[in-house]
Amino acid sequence: MATLKDVAKETGLSIGTISRVLNNRGYISDETRDKVSQAMKKLNYQPNELARSLSKQTSTIIGVIIPSLRHPYFANLTSAIEETAIRMGYQTLVFQSNGKRDQEASLLEQCMKNRVAGVILCSGLFSTTKLDDMGIPVVTVERMQENASSSIECDNKEGGRLAATHLIDRGCRNLLEISTVQGNIMPADDRESGFVEICEERKVEHHEIPFSEAVYESMDYIHFLSGVIDTFPRADGIFCTSDIAASQVLQVCAKKGIQVPEQMKVVGFDDIPLASMTTPPLTTIRQPVKEMARMAVTALLGAVLDGTIGSTITMRVSLVVRETT
Repeated sequence: MATLKDVAKETGLSIGTISRVLNNRGYISDETRDKVSQAMKKLNYQPNELARSLSKQTSTIIGVIIPSLRHPYFANLTSAIEETAIRMGYQTLVFQSNGKRDQEASLLEQCMKNRVAGVILCSGLFSTTKLDDMGIPVVTVERMQENASSSIECDNKEGGRLAATHLIDRGCRNLLEISTVQGNIMPADDRESGFVEICEERKVEHHEIPFSEAVYESMDYIHFLSGVIDTFPRADGIFCTSDIAASQVLQVCAKKGIQVPEQMKVVGFDDIPLASMTTPPLTTIRQPVKEMARMAVTALLGAVLDGTIGSTITMRVSLVVRETT
């Protein structure tokens, strides 16, 4: 079996240089990379996957673009992606858009500088078209597929249906839905569609209230939610399309002397760790984050190594009943 020493002898390069090529460390010229790639192919030194990676001038690094690591959902998702990537022999490089659309060019430049093999895109601000122009595979998570290789989503519509059905079955007749960011078209919008569908079917009064991008980015829903509850004093059930918002509904209700679940029942979405730590613990729709992360990495590596093009993969959600209902 060929060794690094054999590759070094074949190329006339040092073992240290060969190692840097394999690990993508430091500056390496195209000529050197090609020489090492050809030698390893000749000597059958590495797996075919690495040979293809070198010949395509890519690396074993996966770029992950998210809105913010401050948000518990994206922190959990990023952690799960990293764990899966490591098991498959890849590393992750995380980029945060931080809600700034003008960072797109800078993040694209960073992707190119680090020669990422592909990108898992979770930020709704980012354009897959520009990533496609770079010639690298892109897999999206919970955002529109556009021209991405694959898209991983949870069954958002079913989540909305489950939330509405549960609240109505628990006796609610005046429902509110705190929906997604106003003006942004995302798969999460289907949570509202499912919610409305059940409310109409069961003939229950309902109102859907979107919030601004500024509220979403700040993760501070208190003032917004206080106004909503004051505007709809007859409301007896609230479905929030994120656990962050739902947890703050509980704070607003406590300040206003509204008892949960006796006077107001609350359902969130995501089942982040916070959901089981609120007072009372939050009923929510569980999004299978770890499974979605695994599917995202698998789909991306399929596109990187074999050129496999997938489609939209929809993962099941489930209702987790706790004390807010």
